[in-house]
Amino acid sequence: MRIHDRPLEAGRLSKERKNTLRDSVFESLKALIITGQIPPGARVTENDMAARLNVSRTPVREAFNRLERDGLVVGRPRQGYVVTEFNLTMFREAFDIREMLDGRATELAAANATAADKARLRDMLAECERLAAIPDRSTREQFEELQVGIDLHRVIAEIGGNEMLHGMLCGILDKCQQYVWTELLWLDEWQLTREEHTGIVDAICAGDVALAGERARAHVRGSRENILRLLQAKSDYQGFFAKAS
Repeated sequence: MRIHDRPLEAGRLSKERKNTLRDSVFESLKALIITGQIPPGARVTENDMAARLNVSRTPVREAFNRLERDGLVVGRPRQGYVVTEFNLTMFREAFDIREMLDGRATELAAANATAADKARLRDMLAECERLAAIPDRSTREQFEELQVGIDLHRVIAEIGGNEMLHGMLCGILDKCQQYVWTELLWLDEWQLTREEHTGIVDAICAGDVALAGERARAHVRGSRENILRLLQAKSDYQGFFAKAS
């Protein structure tokens, strides 16, 4: 290596470390919110989270900016951030849009997937099965499977080749993750979700555009109905006790 190349290499590695820390802090905060460890309506500050994650305030500030763009927190001047409280209207709107986008993205993937793309999807399914086989799974390991499952939909949209659709779907998926976690954890739909993901990937790999799209839309509709029952039950429960008090 030439002497004058070394500072450039060191600078590149330093940048990579910063990016790794930035992404790690973002994913950690996101996981805390989605899994309910920081509940909806809770107020959080940069100082509190920096101390909790044992990092400086800078990556925490950047993470909160990303989370606000994703709709998971709302900034409050001089008060920090508040974790978004999702209601039935927001839920219905998010999943209605997701059904349309996911269906179309999956159709495009079935039409365009290469052998490498198909292998990539199969690898993601295998990773979900690996995580599922871990005995007495921790919350972190369950969250990892959730993340791989959500990322499967992102990759499918990427394979479809429509960049605008991919970007829109990723934004909606960020808003849906908290709901999906609720469904998987409280209704224990892990196995059904794996089976439906496998069916979607099978249709993509077979190049069956119509079947792939229908399976993707049915998958989203089923998830929507499950979560709606939970949210409605929670709303009825809260309404009952509000009247009683």
